[in-house]
Amino acid sequence: MKKIGIIGAMDVEVERLKADMTVTRQITKAQMHFCEGTLKNQPVVVVRSGIGKVNAAVCTQILVDEFGVDAVINTGIAGSLNAQIDIGDIVISTDVLHHDMDAVNFGYAPGQIPQMEVFSFAADEPMAELAEKVCHQVNPEIKVFRGRVVSGDQFISDRVTKDRITEQFHGFCTEMEGAAIAQAAYLNQIPFIVIRAISDKADDSASEDYPTFEKKAVEHSVRLVEGFLAAQA
Repeated sequence: MKKIGIIGAMDVEVERLKADMTVTRQITKAQMHFCEGTLKNQPVVVVRSGIGKVNAAVCTQILVDEFGVDAVINTGIAGSLNAQIDIGDIVISTDVLHHDMDAVNFGYAPGQIPQMEVFSFAADEPMAELAEKVCHQVNPEIKVFRGRVVSGDQFISDRVTKDRITEQFHGFCTEMEGAAIAQAAYLNQIPFIVIRAISDKADDSASEDYPTFEKKAVEHSVRLVEGFLAAQA
């Protein structure tokens, strides 16, 4: 069986997964606590990376080097960039990019990492297809979308910034870790998907919506991850 690394940025995004798994090994590295074991009869390593892209990239590399994971799932919450995607809905990545990468003065397009062959990092298609199928089964009350996830080291909470990011990158949702995880997975040549439940609209209402809907969004994400693992086992 494939060993899957599951990364959430915050405790609330992974605490239920840790509680539901059978843990066989625990280590702390780079101030991150890694729990290895099984979840839904699937070998997994579950970890809270901390918020932001550097934390997420370091975490992914440890999963590869220390645990030899065969694939990575980034689970958590995000802000919607698409009017059709409501709070509580799920976005499964088709591809992921950095919306705050800016080397335009050197002739690169916004979001393009200099000297890197790809503009965005493509999610694993079989993993994404299975996640979409499972989401319809375990979260029938919400909508599930497949589309681009965009990441940056900023919480998007104003309409002007949201509109600029949406116009430039055509993302479905925005968050703060996925692109770093995707880039690390790409460099290590392992498959990945980003699964994000929507907690806010990434606009002027975001600061109010986020704490209200965080738990609801996390519940949908956890159901999907556990359902995905059960379908894999």
